Amino acid sequence: MFLLNGNRLAEGTSFYDANGTQYPPQWLNQSTEEQKLAIGITWEVDPIRADDRFYWDGNINNPKALADKLEVKEDGTPLYKQVYDKTVNNGKGAMVDTTEQVVTKGLKSNFIAQVKQTAGSSLAQTDWYVVRKAERDVAIPTNVVTKRAAIIAEADRLETAITSVTTVEALIEVLNAQNWGE
Repeated sequence: MFLLNGNRLAEGTSFYDANGTQYPPQWLNQSTEEQKLAIGITWEVDPIRADDRFYWDGNINNPKALADKLEVKEDGTPLYKQVYDKTVNNGKGAMVDTTEQVVTKGLKSNFIAQVKQTAGSSLAQTDWYVVRKAERDVAIPTNVVTKRAAIIAEADRLETAITSVTTVEALIEVLNAQNWGE
């Protein structure tokens, strides 16, 4: 990206330098490197955005939480899920706390749920073999048994690995090493 006095310059738009001189829209594209440097324009590589699945606002220095978090109110007391109760407030109804505390799921819980979903979807394709075996005692083909065992093993491996990670970087490594044997 082109910068002038620390401000980003958009290509194809006019701009002003520090002296108030206006430059036409195509000037950045048509000028030489020397001309740009003469008025203080520099080039910086656009920053690489961190993966938003793991970092807030694409900022590598702001990782999302790995663990689940029990939510609390500003005064530090637990925050509970609420339901509507029509019998309170003189029969007018109101929202009331339940006994279930609000939990913000962390990356580990979210990715374990994703692993379970992937495994379930993969196994669903061959579930009919298992039903057929249970209902009519027709053997499940060996390749299907092998495939199902591999899916279950991979899901178990991933869940164990995800549970044991202590950093976002380690979680990313685990997820990059998934092998569902498609």
